Amino acid sequence: MKKNIIISLVILIALIASYFLFFEKKVDDNYIFIKPSYGEFRSVVNNTGEVRAKNSIDIRGPSNARNIGVWQMKITNIVEEGKLVKEGDFVAELDKSEVMQKIKDIQLNIQKFESQLTEAKLDSSLTLSQARDELENINFNLKEKKLQIEQSKYEAPSVIRQVELDYERTERSYEQSKKNYATKVKQAITKINIINTDMMKEQQKLDIYMETLGQFTILAPAEGMVIYAREWNGRRKVVGSTIDAWNPIVATLPDLSSMESVTYVNEIDIQKIKLQQQVKISLDANPDKKFTGEVIKVANIGEQQKSSNAKVFEVVIKINEKDTTLLPSMTTGNEILISSIPNVLYIPLECLHTIEKDNKKSYFVYVKSGSSFEKKTVEIGDMNDNEVIIKKGLKKSDEIMLSQPKDLSKNSISSNNKEIN
Repeated sequence: MKKNIIISLVILIALIASYFLFFEKKVDDNYIFIKPSYGEFRSVVNNTGEVRAKNSIDIRGPSNARNIGVWQMKITNIVEEGKLVKEGDFVAELDKSEVMQKIKDIQLNIQKFESQLTEAKLDSSLTLSQARDELENINFNLKEKKLQIEQSKYEAPSVIRQVELDYERTERSYEQSKKNYATKVKQAITKINIINTDMMKEQQKLDIYMETLGQFTILAPAEGMVIYAREWNGRRKVVGSTIDAWNPIVATLPDLSSMESVTYVNEIDIQKIKLQQQVKISLDANPDKKFTGEVIKVANIGEQQKSSNAKVFEVVIKINEKDTTLLPSMTTGNEILISSIPNVLYIPLECLHTIEKDNKKSYFVYVKSGSSFEKKTVEIGDMNDNEVIIKKGLKKSDEIMLSQPKDLSKNSISSNNKEIN
């Protein structure tokens, strides 16, 4: 009897060992299991951004470059970015060669008009002098004719009449000469005035050019830190860069007391971004520094991303804290909070797997069961870039496999104690 019991126990142990050896799927020691997290679930959008001052003073080049026909100006010298300057300090120098050539041309024109003016005055002086001499001669003849009339009063009437006619002819010639002289005076004045006006125009033009030339040496309009302006492609304006007459900004002086982060969100995520959403901000240059922020602007129109067909939308985030380490052009990591759900169960997306049957998707996870594992269907909720909410199918105490098992041929999906093949 005792012998039979011993034999039965040996056979039972052998059967159990065979089951575990040949039939049950054991857990590989290389598999990693984790437990679901419980608490606040955060749906976020992560983007990199760049720090800039909310308010800044533009350091501009010549304001009236268009008025003198200069459309683009090259930067030949500029102070180091980040340098602290005081009002009136040197900031940048622009190429003056084009303006200098125009100034030389104007100066030559002024010299030409000065020569023309001198010549016109000399010509007028000579012409009027001759006209005055002629007038004086005619006046002398007129007096002579008048004397002849007085002397001929005892002559024959025909002689008297002839003398009178000569006097009248001379008098008429004198009056015509007086009128001609007055006309010549007016002509001389008009000619001189025309030349003088043209010369004054050139002189005024020269004054504008000289004033503009002075603006090619750019000085700081206020005290602050110099930050280079950006080209249309995002590159900084440095020595060799050009500024145009419509937007002659060389650099800026930011107000470091109020900073913001500018980021660009892709067209897929932009619908999630709203004003007043809260943001966690980190600095790439100093990962230990953490800041908070708030979305204050969301662009309505997208921009073409460089080297891509994707559209991005500008999002401006106000940084709540003030810190001396926050400087313009620093790179930030922006975690924009889309939604927050308290007291929920959630797992990493790596744990979640999908199966499709009859055009319907089912979700499942691999859960540790004793020394093996099983597939278990779950019902999911919201998800973010890294995690997903589990509404049904898991408990806090369950251990979930992070990676998919190697041999799935003998595993089934268990849900509500039923087997789904």
